[in-house]
Amino acid sequence: MNASIWNERQVLFAMHEMQGIGWHTINKAAQRSLMACVAYEAEDWERLDIRPAQARELAARLRPGYAAEREALYRKLGVQIITRLDPTYPEWLRDIPQPPWVLYALGRTELLQGPMMAVVGTRGPTAYGKHMARELSGQLATRGITVVSGLARGIDRCAHEAALTEPGGTIAVLGTPIDTAYPREHTALQRRIGEEGLVLSEYPIGTKCHPGLFPIRNRIISGLSLGTLVIEAAARSGSLITADQALDMNREVFAVPGPANSPKSAGTNAYIRDLKAKLTLGVDDILCELEVPLTAFGGLQTASEEPDEEASSLTAEERRIYRLLQEEPASTDALHAKTGMPFGLLHAVLINLTIKRKIEQHPGSIYCAL
Repeated sequence: MNASIWNERQVLFAMHEMQGIGWHTINKAAQRSLMACVAYEAEDWERLDIRPAQARELAARLRPGYAAEREALYRKLGVQIITRLDPTYPEWLRDIPQPPWVLYALGRTELLQGPMMAVVGTRGPTAYGKHMARELSGQLATRGITVVSGLARGIDRCAHEAALTEPGGTIAVLGTPIDTAYPREHTALQRRIGEEGLVLSEYPIGTKCHPGLFPIRNRIISGLSLGTLVIEAAARSGSLITADQALDMNREVFAVPGPANSPKSAGTNAYIRDLKAKLTLGVDDILCELEVPLTAFGGLQTASEEPDEEASSLTAEERRIYRLLQEEPASTDALHAKTGMPFGLLHAVLINLTIKRKIEQHPGSIYCAL
């Protein structure tokens, strides 16, 4: 790295680490080429409307060695610093509105260079929503797509857990500094993702946490990804912020349909109705739309391979119920007695099979195969 780039990177990192200096102030410095200066005096920073006390502190921080000292602190935690001046900065983020100036990364940074897919949804999902999140996220990661989500309760957690051990892996984008877990019960999961996947944050250690940080980080979730998959979102769900940002970035949005009378699916169903999102029944609906080559445990599918149509379109639970109904029609209670499946999961499977036109419901809640 040459001296001018090193100086510029030092300034960028030092500004980003200072409380009270935001994205727009750093952008002004970049536009006026202040980050490429050799000497950094307080007066230089006051021209950016930075208060005199802050300007003096920033000038003091730019003494030789400050950036190296600060980065050493992060290295002790195993955290890598990725700035917009670094070649490892994710290309997909460079052209989004307000791309983060600095990313703090813990784990497998190579995941940032492969295909990624955002999976988001409600924090209070139904059994059907949890099932679909795990199923689709696991299949995406099995086929080499990295699942990106926000480590929130509900759908986010299901997506991370299903993808973590698969070839594509998972990335958790935090709304907190990288050394802080929120919610607290996700501490162990965040640690595990940092060891086996990747944890990302744009917030320096020491940043005070507040609710406003979470919607801001959503642009990173959608910005990293080829597309965004929404599973169970109410009419005013925060997950739709991520979906709207994806649309603004000209990225694809996919949505899993839910029951017409379910408030938790009102947002996703409306997006499908209004043609904002593509109806998604299975992982192939996503991969075919994105024209991503299907992989199985890291291997590309060749043209000569003939995938089993039923196996590729149905999950293991769906195949089990479908085969039982091929033998004879049955009620929900009868299927529960035969399989021992929890009623929530069984109901989700029956909805899925109905959507996929494998079964139909008759009066008396009797299901039969088509």
